[in-house]
Amino acid sequence: MAYVISEECVSCGACESECPVGAISQGDAQFVIDADSCIDCGACAAQCPTEAISQG
Repeated sequence: MAYVISEECVSCGACESECPVGAISQGDAQFVIDADSCIDCGACAAQCPTEAISQG
């Protein structure tokens, strides 16, 4: 199951560079994860300072 980013996201960008498959990008209000590309590795969640990323 792909990871998702919640409303706690502060758009710091820490997660984007950690994604090995490039599934994270800047959305309109916050960063978003492309569920079809996400490989469920959790690297992004470990880098999030606000704990806004969890398994969806």
